[in-house]
Amino acid sequence: MKTNVFFILLLILSLNSCLDPVEVDLEEATPRIVIDATLVQPIDQGVQNQTITISRTRDFFEDEPQPLEGASVRVINEQGQEFEFTEIENPGEYVCFNLFLEQQTNYFLEIEIDNQFFSAQERLEEGIEIDEVEQSFGSGFSNDEFQVRAFFTDDGTGNNFYLFKFLTDFLAFPNFTVLDDEFISGNTNSVTFSDEDLVEGETVLIQLHKISEGYYNYLQRLLAQVGAAGGPFQAQPSTVRGNIINESNPDDFVFGYFSISEYDEVSITIEPEND
Repeated sequence: MKTNVFFILLLILSLNSCLDPVEVDLEEATPRIVIDATLVQPIDQGVQNQTITISRTRDFFEDEPQPLEGASVRVINEQGQEFEFTEIENPGEYVCFNLFLEQQTNYFLEIEIDNQFFSAQERLEEGIEIDEVEQSFGSGFSNDEFQVRAFFTDDGTGNNFYLFKFLTDFLAFPNFTVLDDEFISGNTNSVTFSDEDLVEGETVLIQLHKISEGYYNYLQRLLAQVGAAGGPFQAQPSTVRGNIINESNPDDFVFGYFSISEYDEVSITIEPEND
């Protein structure tokens, strides 16, 4: 018995000696500035606090983001009224406390940092309300998941673009759905959300944003790449560029998008299904 134990230990040691560490050289990408300038305003509400975040892309093995401090950030409407964003508490976060967004108005973003000047333009479209929200049971691959359905009515004017956000406590990030009114103009329509973790007692917050065509196209490309992400040996996705331009060096593009939207929101708490 002791002899068997000895040979087993010897075999384990010999196997371990064959395991050489493998070092993978990861190509370091050029650091890029990331600008998160998403300004949102609830329908029929007044002045809102708005935040713009500026950072720099980090290396693969770095956990913490690299906030960029000391930037000059402002938003200007088409009437020439300026709104300054100030870095107050968190590094890289710039806040404006008195910004009221007006419907059907163009806005211009201007940022200066590290002797570089960035600009973008966006328009606030008039938001629409969610008509109603309902729950059902029987979705998913095994027909055993709850489903939430939100209804809205397109106003039938022009080309409209929408972003639905479904927010829950069990999702780290909102579930996004984008759509246009090419085939639904002037009609009542619905968008659904389901998840295996959506159970009785869970609350879902639903937001309906009316967005610009440019932001819609950007999100379409971004969501398509996220959905098509493959393994490490798959072809790498192309870079999705936003609408923020580096005026000092157009070839040194930034990540992110300057978007403005008005939204309506409702919540629903999942209730037990009736037998």
